[in-house]
Amino acid sequence: MTYRSKTREAALIEEVKQLRKLVTELRTTEVELRTRAVELRLASDAEVDTGPSTPTDNPVSIPELRASKRKAEAASRAKSEFLANMSHELRTPMTAILGYTDLLLEGEANQITPQERLEHLNTLKRNGQHLMRLLTDILDFSKIEAGKIEIEKLRTSPYEIMADVQAVMRHPAAERGVGFDVASLGRIPATIETDPTRLRQILMNLIGNAIKFTEQGGVRVVVRLLDEDTPNPKMRFGVSDTGPGLSPEAQERIFEVFSQADASTTRRYGGTGLGLTISRQLARLLGGDLEVESIESQGCTFNVTIEIGSLEGVELLDTPIQLGADTEGYEDLVPTSAFLDSVSESRSPARVLLVEDGEDNRRLITLTLRQSGFHVQQAENGRDGLEAALQSRDAGEPFDLIVMDMQMPVMDGYEATRRLRGSGWTGPILALTAHAMAGDRERCLAVGCNDFETKPVDRRKLVTRILNLLTKEPDAYSR
Repeated sequence: MTYRSKTREAALIEEVKQLRKLVTELRTTEVELRTRAVELRLASDAEVDTGPSTPTDNPVSIPELRASKRKAEAASRAKSEFLANMSHELRTPMTAILGYTDLLLEGEANQITPQERLEHLNTLKRNGQHLMRLLTDILDFSKIEAGKIEIEKLRTSPYEIMADVQAVMRHPAAERGVGFDVASLGRIPATIETDPTRLRQILMNLIGNAIKFTEQGGVRVVVRLLDEDTPNPKMRFGVSDTGPGLSPEAQERIFEVFSQADASTTRRYGGTGLGLTISRQLARLLGGDLEVESIESQGCTFNVTIEIGSLEGVELLDTPIQLGADTEGYEDLVPTSAFLDSVSESRSPARVLLVEDGEDNRRLITLTLRQSGFHVQQAENGRDGLEAALQSRDAGEPFDLIVMDMQMPVMDGYEATRRLRGSGWTGPILALTAHAMAGDRERCLAVGCNDFETKPVDRRKLVTRILNLLTKEPDAYSR
């Protein structure tokens, strides 16, 4: 063998050694990522192929492998920052909740005033809502990653959706001192076919972000119909703000998992970095997409486009949406206590059986229903609830409705509901559960429940669902 051949062979051996070393490092990085992510999977563009390492079977060059390693390391840093930020986002509101709860419990000793008590309670509610938004983001992201997100196409009014969004979001905008309005361009269909819950979620997320990042000026939502004369029409909702805008680099990564524009964004404004990722995935599940237009220091516009089904026979309305701030009539603006009082005054009492094992939840729901004018009897588990329901029926005084928790000791709500239906119970049963993953609603309906409400309980929604069930014809519950 010549000297030149030996030199080339030595160089090749050294190159193979480097290649194998990089593959080993890459595999180590992958293990670290998976361990730290726990149940959250790596984004697909951060996954690296670490197959056979021989040049013949896997002809990956060293520069390519190094580039992949850099990408994996960048993903690792992003994941580490996300987990650290998530810990902060969870612990911060929990600190407020626990701390202000102690202040309220020690109220007499601390001699807090009625105004201070009200402020403490508002702080508890605000931080509790923040925790729920975080948990919702995490659960939605997990369902999207697992391919288990559910989309339900219904005929719905875009005007009602925008009115709901306007009614809810005008308060955060007012608190920050920024303008907020909704308008339409051109003719808008009276109804569209989409998932109204997911569309609201996308819009709330985008508008909430826009308000959060806007310190002066305002936020505007513009709705317009696209491809009107085609078999596949769409609608576009453009959410514009006068905030700081995004650099070209930030626009490229703003939809990536666990990403915000930069680390200072997280420190200043908070958030998980999942909201835009979730919104884009939901928009795509609705047959459209989510894109951003921005000039740095001149604000942003996020355009969400969705499919809306056939417009055959659907009226196109020429009157534009101009909601502005004139939303005082919307139900969402009525305090919950006033809403419950109005329910009590507007209808005759109904008898409700509440089956719930959690003492605190049982007390809260009972107070809510009694404030709404209902007569409430309690049961602590499914077996007691089953006996109470059948005894009342056999006595000729059946309950008008049963609120059934689904996770209980002794006998759970699923078994209790099955036995009730098997015994000929035909009245409405409302499932109440802390499970909100894909398939949970169907599981409740499958055993005989007529509707489904998740925890934590929204008192207004709970009463509204009960009222809806009570106004249906009795035959609707026959099985």
